[in-house]
Amino acid sequence: MAVENDVKQASDDFYAALNHMLANGDAASVTAVWSRGEAGSTMHPIGGREVGRDQVLHTWELAAPAFTDGRASADDVVVLPLTDDVAYTVGTERFDGKVGAEEFRGEWRTTNIYRREDGRWRIVHHHADASRELIELLGRLQAQAGPTVG
Repeated sequence: MAVENDVKQASDDFYAALNHMLANGDAASVTAVWSRGEAGSTMHPIGGREVGRDQVLHTWELAAPAFTDGRASADDVVVLPLTDDVAYTVGTERFDGKVGAEEFRGEWRTTNIYRREDGRWRIVHHHADASRELIELLGRLQAQAGPTVG
């Protein structure tokens, strides 16, 4: 039962960090709770798949400024230990807030994987169903912003 409680706390910590990012547009809180290892991956509701610490953290940093006044929650979270040092959670992730200047609400299934590193549970994988509505909204915002200078 200790693993389940510890992983549930790590999940709560991840969503607290995510909420800080969504409210303030700054990814530092999420990167602070992320795994320190080179392995890791994400499949965000905005689409895509990132593998490796650098790519994963880069996507959080790119996405963060698009969100303000946001709040995410994970409901119906179930913790499923695989070993004493690896576990995953499944649940329903909900978002309410602003993307750009537009209000947005979404709900998607989520799976997160946690690994114990130096005695602390850290998230190593975040997967949420792709949200067509969120992808379309971000596309509209990007089109309104115009071409970027490369």
